[in-house]
Amino acid sequence: MGAIGLMGAMAALLVLLSVAPPPSALAGYAQIRGAMAAIATWIFLPSLALTLLAGLLAIANRAFHSAGWAWLKLATGIILFEWGFVGVQGPIEQEARQSAGALAGQVDPATLADSLGAERATLWVLLAVATANVVLGVWRPRLLRRPA
Repeated sequence: MGAIGLMGAMAALLVLLSVAPPPSALAGYAQIRGAMAAIATWIFLPSLALTLLAGLLAIANRAFHSAGWAWLKLATGIILFEWGFVGVQGPIEQEARQSAGALAGQVDPATLADSLGAERATLWVLLAVATANVVLGVWRPRLLRRPA
């Protein structure tokens, strides 16, 4: 469930990135960045925590210690958690603060991000990892051979 919420938040962020005006249209840019920060804080972050927790709980169950899918689900959860903070949450919140400061005249608008490509690419990669996380949790493929 956490990865599905995470995927929804990433899809919403991708939509907002696609309609975001350039930083030169400061009022609209700051508004979109504020909306993105709200999605990152109230949907993305809690879903991220729930995804990591689900992976940890799967490994905590002794019955799943020899299940390769559970270890892979944990690994994808850790990747999502790490890159979610580094590649999504942090940059989105920083750019929202910067654009609000530029709109208020406290920050030079030239310091705002010129390219949204890196954020877009990060979101697409994390969306693929989250999809793998959901598939592993639902399908539970046999990845390790049982001893004879």
